[in-house]
Amino acid sequence: MLPQNRRLRHLQGIYLRNLSFTRPQGRATDDLEADLPSTKFQSLHDGPPQLHHAHSSESLIPTTRANAGARRRSTNLANVSPLTRQKQLEYTVESRAADVFFTLHCAEGKEPVYISEVGERATNFNFRFFDLSQGGPSVTRQSQFVIKIWAKRQLAWGLLVTEQVDLRNLHFLGGLRNQHFPPNCLVFHLLDGIYSLELASRKPEPKQASPLPTSSYNALMKLSNLDNSIQDALATREALTAQINSLLDRAPPDAVPQAQESALLASRHASAQARAVRAARARRADLRASIAARRRAIEEGRAAQAAAAEDVRHARSGLPAARALLAAAREGIHGQRRRVCEDLSRIFPIAPHPSGAPLSFTICRIPLPNTDYDPTSSTSTEDSLSAALGLVAQLTDQLQYYLSVPLPYPVAPFGSRSGIRDGISLLPDSYSSTSSSKNSSQREFPLFLRGGATAQYRFDYAWFLLNKDVEALCVGCGSAAGSLKVVDIRHTLPNLKYLLYVCSAGRDEVPERKRGGVRGLWAGRMKGKVGGGSLDDGASSNGGSRPGSADSEVLSGGRQREQLMGRVISRESRDSRENENGNGNGNGGGSSAGSSVIGLPFDESTTKLTLRTKGMRENIGARA
Repeated sequence: MLPQNRRLRHLQGIYLRNLSFTRPQGRATDDLEADLPSTKFQSLHDGPPQLHHAHSSESLIPTTRANAGARRRSTNLANVSPLTRQKQLEYTVESRAADVFFTLHCAEGKEPVYISEVGERATNFNFRFFDLSQGGPSVTRQSQFVIKIWAKRQLAWGLLVTEQVDLRNLHFLGGLRNQHFPPNCLVFHLLDGIYSLELASRKPEPKQASPLPTSSYNALMKLSNLDNSIQDALATREALTAQINSLLDRAPPDAVPQAQESALLASRHASAQARAVRAARARRADLRASIAARRRAIEEGRAAQAAAAEDVRHARSGLPAARALLAAAREGIHGQRRRVCEDLSRIFPIAPHPSGAPLSFTICRIPLPNTDYDPTSSTSTEDSLSAALGLVAQLTDQLQYYLSVPLPYPVAPFGSRSGIRDGISLLPDSYSSTSSSKNSSQREFPLFLRGGATAQYRFDYAWFLLNKDVEALCVGCGSAAGSLKVVDIRHTLPNLKYLLYVCSAGRDEVPERKRGGVRGLWAGRMKGKVGGGSLDDGASSNGGSRPGSADSEVLSGGRQREQLMGRVISRESRDSRENENGNGNGNGGGSSAGSSVIGLPFDESTTKLTLRTKGMRENIGARA
């Protein structure tokens, strides 16, 4: 680092070597031995140290040889007591070792910018490194500073050394080894090495390198000739420049090119300003159009908001009635679901098994185990199991419509040959085949046993899917009786029994079935199919009311319905006898062609049923 570039921010550490309290010869004051307060921080702020009277001039006279010999005899410890020897040794140590710390000041009399730690009982001190780069420009850019060394002797702190240091005058040492330091020598550690103010700099040893070859005489002459040529060219250029300048000074100035350039520049600026004005006008037009559109949108929004507020104000008047109607509808739906669940529990009775085993039930007196059956059972057991699962499938399929809970796995109830479909699971076998019909059949699982290991697996999986459907009904029936927690999905009949029991439970009475229903369908069917005055008169005896409605039921009465049913039954029995006679005579199709045949009341192939209850009509179409 160059001397002129050294600053206080480059200083990292300070060393003190050969601590000494001996006064230099030729000085008449003993300011170095002034007593100060015992605390080092108080010594920095309590003012200058206290001064003592100077010694007499006699004490500064060099000692003679006789006095020196006497002094040497006084320090002889050979014939003294151990106590005296111990005190003399302690005095010697006290005279050499001490506790020392230093402070750095940017100028004399100012507050310190750094206070070091205290080095205890030593003569050579290696203080800790520090960083002054965060002290601000007034500190980091200084190249001169004041360092004060404070020492503690006889339980009192005192100022030992005050040194004005200029970093630009430091001498480079390189290291601390093999150096003879004078008393109270300060060594400074900078970024690039160790420096001292009192020791001379070491001259760096010359580098050992191989000698470089020099140029020849001819090469040097060529360089000299080339330099002369360059100098001649430079002189010629200077002469030509001077001649051109003199000619230009004598020639009159021509202002036309400069005026043309100024006019061209002005025209360019005018064109740029015209483009900016056109762009600003277009921007202003766009902003005006946007503001107008926004105003129209705000007006439309305010109008729509006012209309909506008016609608809300009008709707609030009918809100209590709508809420009451909604609550009544929900209560009615809940009641009808209770009634339907009670009817289903009577149609599909689930009762405990006669054996009395825990969690063993029968459906329609057909036992169904909880998926722990014996695969090697007899054919009668397989038929009973298939029939029970068919009843469970039919009951599950009916409950999904009445409880409004869609089944994740659709059920195909066909009695003892029912099935279930898995359309959502990832089945590897379904992707291996290229035929869509085969893929569809692989997703159909039977609820009956056919025999074989594969069929056994598919039957077990179908039963598992059926149990998952029952679980979905229990979890999703929150609108009816709250969500039910299924403990074990393998308990098929216990879970269904529990579901029907909870769905049919309630405090109020079960509502009655609405009038009309199947009887209304029967009356409407008979009125359209049966001919003759007595049947038509019985069916239309209710005047102008609709057949099968509540008014027609009240007007006709139970007696007329009984007569109508008797006539229909007698007519059907007569037609059946005629058909049997015709088949016996070999004329199977003659009677049907010559007479008006009355089909079954619920013949789904040719009949469209109409259910009328309290003015509401529901068309029920036959299945294809």
